[in-house]
This record gives sequence, C-alpha cells and structure tokens, in this order.
Amino acid sequence: MYLIRRIFQAKPGAARKVAILVHKQAQIYHDAGQRGEFRVAYNGNTMPGEQDVVVLEWADEAIQSPMRAGNALPAAALEVGAEVRPLIEGSRIEFMELLTPDQVT
Repeated sequence: MYLIRRIFQAKPGAARKVAILVHKQAQIYHDAGQRGEFRVAYNGNTMPGEQDVVVLEWADEAIQSPMRAGNALPAAALEVGAEVRPLIEGSRIEFMELLTPDQVT
C-alpha cells in the first residue's frame, strides 16, 4: 500500500482557490473509479509554516501512470487541471510505502 502526496505551490493568495479546484478534480477521479478516498489541505497564510501550499493525498494499492494503456482520463478532470495551472507556481509528488499491520508483526 502506498501513500501518494501531490504538493502544489500556489501563487500568493490563491491557496484556497487551488484547494477547491484540486478537490473538485480529485472527486472527478474518485467518481470515475480511478482514485480512492482522498483529502486536501492548504495553508493560505493563517497557519505558521510554509505559505500558499496545497496538499492532495490518497492511498493506493499500486503506483500506476495515468497515461497507462487502456486508462481513459476523465475529460472533466483535465478541464479542472487547466483551471488550476495558472494559479500555481509549481508542484511535486511524493510516494511513500505505508506501514501496514502485517509488516509490524
């Protein structure tokens, strides 16, 4: 099981808007059966730490390319992605293996 975390650096003052759009896009993928449960968090200047950051994370059984053969990306998700791009300065993705109960024993 893997934890996948996508981190967006929003333009100043755009973190909440980016978070809303990222949530909308993740929901489209979820509804299409291409992503499990997810959560979105952001810091738009109200908390200490790094500012204008949006984090999308979810767990998955396998790490798979969205461009894999036979995978049809939802058009609506691509449209939301086009809305997000002008509001961000960059993004990165992290992959981590989750410690599962069977690994602990």
